[in-house]
Amino acid sequence: MAQDIMNVINAGTEQQDLSEQALIRREKLAALQAEGRDPFLQIRFEKTSDSVTIKENFDELEGSTQKIAGRIMSKRGMGKASFCDLQDQDGRIQLYVQVDDLGEEEMERFNKLDIGDIIGCEGVVFRTKRGEMSLHVKNYILLSKSVRPLPDKWGGLKDPDLRYRQRYVDMIVTPGVRETFKKRAKALACIRKYFDDLGYIECETPILNTVQGGATARPFITHHNALNMDMYLRIATELHLKRCIVGGLERVYDMGRIFRNEGMDATHNPEFTTIEFYEAYTDIEGMMERTEGLMKYVAHEVTGGDQLPYGEDIIDFSKPFERVSMTELIRKHAGVDFDKIRTREEAVAAAKEHNIEVEDRHLRGDILALFFEEYCEKKLIQPTFV
Repeated sequence: MAQDIMNVINAGTEQQDLSEQALIRREKLAALQAEGRDPFLQIRFEKTSDSVTIKENFDELEGSTQKIAGRIMSKRGMGKASFCDLQDQDGRIQLYVQVDDLGEEEMERFNKLDIGDIIGCEGVVFRTKRGEMSLHVKNYILLSKSVRPLPDKWGGLKDPDLRYRQRYVDMIVTPGVRETFKKRAKALACIRKYFDDLGYIECETPILNTVQGGATARPFITHHNALNMDMYLRIATELHLKRCIVGGLERVYDMGRIFRNEGMDATHNPEFTTIEFYEAYTDIEGMMERTEGLMKYVAHEVTGGDQLPYGEDIIDFSKPFERVSMTELIRKHAGVDFDKIRTREEAVAAAKEHNIEVEDRHLRGDILALFFEEYCEKKLIQPTFV
């Protein structure tokens, strides 16, 4: 109880500190606006380079004048000279600012900038005495004032729920998150290229449907006022894609958002992206070949390799994907042979022996799926067709 009280007190103190910092930042903004230097009226800044380009091409760019922009993430030294780290979309670079270049008045304004402020600056590419690739700033402009403080660099944004709810903050302060977003975008582009190169046609299927179909899931329901009828956000793209096949398109795919009005956890979202594809004149073996080819192509194009770390494991896309039935896996990992279990009663008895809870609605196939979920799913590390 005492610890709970302290947590509440500490949380309240932290919130008060954040409010005070936000108030100070707003006062700074008001002062800038009163001076006619409103940062939110600046609508354009032409960059000539960025942090990664400068570092990767330093030998060519050293001594040249470049214009870059980004968010201030740290500041060191607040007198006649200052160092700070500028973060843009792809990385960070150090800035060196001194009063001899800016003048007394502008240097004072620069020293009042806050962590999180977005600036554009022009300067000379150079290397410090310590060997740090940097930009010696000759002039700068405040492009946007950060009126709320960022999480501190040591604590960061660690609460998982807060990270998901405030992705924009997570991208700013958590290393690697922006890279994940960029890799996801590249993966989507690669998926499209893979299918386009094979002659597939991308079809946009309706998101609003008059019936719920293509999968078993609880839909989101909305109302169409003009038609005075309820409609459903799609839970799958299957039915409309198959109609495209019926209509004479031989290879089709759709990649887009699906909506399912069901439970939420770290691996289930009410809206998510799926890819469905259909092809005439082939069979399940052909579709597995397409899927395996897709996974290998995207993995290699996005990461540059065929073996990818995932937690403590290495996912190997270089080998042929294993193909195995559910009954084989259950026999291997649970010691139960469902090929010999013919009735629901026999399946219930096997479940009872293995402490698997069965409901009245569960049939033999449902119980088989319960065994698979309990004993097999967690063992499937490498790419596998089940």
